[in-house]
Order: sequence, then structure tokens, then C-alpha cells
Amino acid sequence: MIGRITSNTMTQQSLRTLQTNLADRERLQNQAASQRAFRSPSEDPAAAATALGVHGDQSRVAQFARNLSDGMAWVTTVDTALGASADLLNRARDLTAQGANSGALSATARESIAQELESISAELLAKANTRVLGRSVFAGTSDAGGAFDATTFAFNGGTGDGVHRRISDNETVRVDFDGSQAFGEGADSAFALLNDIAADLRSGVEVGARLGDIDARLKDVNAARGTTGARQVQIERASAQNLSASIDLEARRTEVENVDSLEVLVRLQSAELVFQSALQVTARSLQTNLMEFLR
Repeated sequence: MIGRITSNTMTQQSLRTLQTNLADRERLQNQAASQRAFRSPSEDPAAAATALGVHGDQSRVAQFARNLSDGMAWVTTVDTALGASADLLNRARDLTAQGANSGALSATARESIAQELESISAELLAKANTRVLGRSVFAGTSDAGGAFDATTFAFNGGTGDGVHRRISDNETVRVDFDGSQAFGEGADSAFALLNDIAADLRSGVEVGARLGDIDARLKDVNAARGTTGARQVQIERASAQNLSASIDLEARRTEVENVDSLEVLVRLQSAELVFQSALQVTARSLQTNLMEFLR
């Protein structure tokens, strides 16, 4: 049996065709305006799943970037404090060498050297109590106000593994330094040493033997600075790798989510032409005449 094609059938088919063409044109218009390949996961589930994975990786890389920035602030602060401490100890060594020449120094000269040594001791203590973002960089995980007591020079730092930052999936780095290793503590600290030398100068005691003690403290500070420098290099290397990963992920995200502007514009023009042509064909094919009414 041959089915009869009615006007209603033709109308419904024409409307479906127009709606399909209109939906394609709207999708291309949205792509041209937003530069995005899809607005919702339902438009392209596979691409949406890939994009979600890329966004997750980007979030992880961004967190590593924040960790690296914070870690670099810590190690840079530690390195700066240790560098200044080494300069202070070198100055103290020079002063002690001058004070060792007791036969050529007057009491006034020895007093002047002693006062400067005490001043250097106070400056050195301030460097050892350096903080970053309210945390002492030489006190480990301790939340004490300073790594060293201002009076007794007792070490207030924690005894754990120190402050670490995760800089990649499988790598962490320590960003603080144990102040007791660099400066000593209590009566054996560098601060107490300089005060003791100052007291010896005032009492007329020979201080030449103290040069070896200062050299030992200098050695500890320089060793601490070397360790910190190695950590700084590690963070810089991880930062470069993290930046490279970030660039690669952004390229992947762009490939999945973004569209080629020129290609979309060409397809949009083509879709517009198809839609206008479909309108014209539909208008002509659905014209009613007298025969339609007679039926």
C-alpha cells in the first residue's frame, strides 16, 4: 500500500529540518562567541571527561607552584640571614684578632672593641630569630616567638624533621634550618661566645685563643648556608619543571576545550547559508493553492 504524503506530513518534516539547522547554527554561534568547544558535558562526554582530568592536573600543579613560592621565600630568608651572620662573625673575628694584641691596646681601645662585640652578638641573635610570615626560620616546627631566648640563648626550636614543602608528586624539601646547628645554644652559642670575649677584653684576659672558637662557629654557619643553597637549587629546578608542566597542561586544555576561530566562522557562515536556503525551500514547498482546498 502506497502511503499518501499530506501537507501536514510535509510541514512536520520541514519543521524538523529547520529546527535541526537552527540548532547547528546556534551551537556554532555559541562556539564563536565563547571560543569553547562545548558548553555542557552532554554535548561531548569524551572531551568533557578529558577536560576534567586536565583541570585536576592543573589544580595539582598550581598547588605545587604555591608550595614552591612559599618554600623559596623560606630558604631565601634563611640564606640571607646566614649570609649576614657570616659577615658579622667575620667582623667579630677581626675585632678579636685586634684585641689579642693586648700589649698595644689601651683600656679604652679594649672597651671599644668589647662594646662592638656585644653589639655584634645582639645583631647575630636578631638574625638567628629571623621570621617569615610570623614563623621563625630557625626554630623548626616550633611556634615559639623566637628560635633563641634573648637572655639565656636557650634554643626554643622543635626537635622534629623541620618544616617541609611538597614540590612534586614524589618530592619534598625542607625549607627551614635547625638554629642550634648553625649558632649553637646556651653557653655554647655564638652569641654567648662574643659576649664572653667582650668580658675577657674588659678584664685583660688574652683572647687570642678565642679565634679558633669563632672559626668553628663560622664553619657551622657556612655549612648551614651550603645546605640551604642546595635546597634553593632544588626548589629552582622543581619550579622550572612545574612551569613546564603547567604550560603543557594549558596546551592540552586549549586543544580539548577551545575552538579554531577561523574554522568556526567558516562553518557558521555555511550553516547560515544552509538555514536560509532551507527557509526558502520550505516557503515554496508549503505554498497552498486551490487544489489543496478542493481536496
